[in-house]
Amino acid sequence: MIKIKIPMLIISLVVVFWGNVSIAQESEHHSGQKNEMFIGVDSPAGKVVMQFHLALKTGDKTTARKLLADDVLIFEGGRAERSADEYAHHHMLSDMKYLAAMKSEPLEHNVKIMGNSAVSMSRSKTVGTYKGKERKYEGMETIVLEKKQGEWKIVRIHWSN
Repeated sequence: MIKIKIPMLIISLVVVFWGNVSIAQESEHHSGQKNEMFIGVDSPAGKVVMQFHLALKTGDKTTARKLLADDVLIFEGGRAERSADEYAHHHMLSDMKYLAAMKSEPLEHNVKIMGNSAVSMSRSKTVGTYKGKERKYEGMETIVLEKKQGEWKIVRIHWSN
């Protein structure tokens, strides 16, 4: 009889414990979700990323170019642009036209600074019409920044949707 009670007791404790952990995690997830989804955005590196987004959205070529390191590497749509000048003379203008026509809402954005390097990772929801075509998708962005001569510069970008 004791052999039957101990396994049942152990199983009961595991079920009760596991259920309480799940409830606590679910409660945590919903109560602080907005704050947990946006971390480090107000940091100096985070502000550079936000300035870059605004410059692209408003067509400010000078500011967008200034925030990029000369040797920036940008991955998007299976292609790579290997310098700020290459991006500024090719794809930047089409990005600006596209972003001006679309509405983008950030879903999450995390910026982590590690010494003179920082990583910005974000997801956003974009909707709108561009060249007569309705678009609605979630995109992801990873930006790596380095602090060079006291200024944060974007050195890598990877965009996907």
